[in-house]
Amino acid sequence: MQTEKIILGIDPGTAVMGFGIISIFKNKIKLLAIDELVMKKEPTHEIKLKKIFDRTLALIDEFHPDEVALEAPFYGKNVQSMLKLGRAQGVAMAASLHREVPITEYSPKKVKMAITGNGNASKEQVAGMLQNLLNLKEFPTKYLDATDGLAVAVCHSFNLGKADKEKSYTGWESFLKQNPDRIK
Repeated sequence: MQTEKIILGIDPGTAVMGFGIISIFKNKIKLLAIDELVMKKEPTHEIKLKKIFDRTLALIDEFHPDEVALEAPFYGKNVQSMLKLGRAQGVAMAASLHREVPITEYSPKKVKMAITGNGNASKEQVAGMLQNLLNLKEFPTKYLDATDGLAVAVCHSFNLGKADKEKSYTGWESFLKQNPDRIK
């Protein structure tokens, strides 16, 4: 007997967090929700992080995902940007683990490769392919951070049951076991 699986995909960011929620039943992917949390006008980084935590919890409480997939921060030249992205991702991870929802991280390149077949695809190419994959006449959002979050969820659905997932955690214990270098 097949059961429905719900996946929450998150593209973390401190200015904009994009997310998409899908259900998979009998190998068919259905879009449940897609949106963005925009935090550009928030006064401090700490308030942005609290909003990410609260919104992630609210999404989990509303949609009851079986798993959460997150886009891992890409390694850029700006150390401050990397630090902020890492914090945003960490807060989304903490909210997911707080609700005991397993999480998996995917690199941006792996997400793009899974959706378009090209690890260097543009955000517009990813959005166009998602529209085709999900048989949507038009996309319910014009925001590319939201489609990035959806792409992470779809990428995860393609990798369900595969051993080559990048990093998966079922709780704090498994996170700490797989990341001993993060413990000080």
